[in-house]
Amino acid sequence: MPLNITDPIEGSFQLIGGNFAQAGEASTQLKIKLSALGVDELLIRRAAIATFEAEMNVIIYAAAGWLNYHITPNCITIRVEDMGPGIEDIEKAMQEGYSTAPEWVRELGWGAGMGLPNMKKNSDTFKIDSVVGEGTTVEMVINFP
Repeated sequence: MPLNITDPIEGSFQLIGGNFAQAGEASTQLKIKLSALGVDELLIRRAAIATFEAEMNVIIYAAAGWLNYHITPNCITIRVEDMGPGIEDIEKAMQEGYSTAPEWVRELGWGAGMGLPNMKKNSDTFKIDSVVGEGTTVEMVINFP
């Protein structure tokens, strides 16, 4: 059932590389927003997981990035753009368990290689574009049935 909103709702969060204290802030705020709009709990959970994984990837790998969302009556689009090293082999990076996270990140409990696979798994539409040396853009759409 589409949301009962007349105008799209948009928002954005700036993400800073290495700022683990900020980890989860965007996904938590988005979860609160979707809950207030009456979105189904399962859809909120999917959006929160996808958003959290995207946040962590920026915090772990990039200097900085932006997470933008666009909510319409029929879906939410989440777009994450970072200024990071880019991904050399997207196909390999999409494999569960594949990680290029440094050891110190793994010691913190992150970098298990589930970020991109979880983003895709929790999205109805998933697109990724990356340029080595410039950064990565991920766009995820979750439909509201």
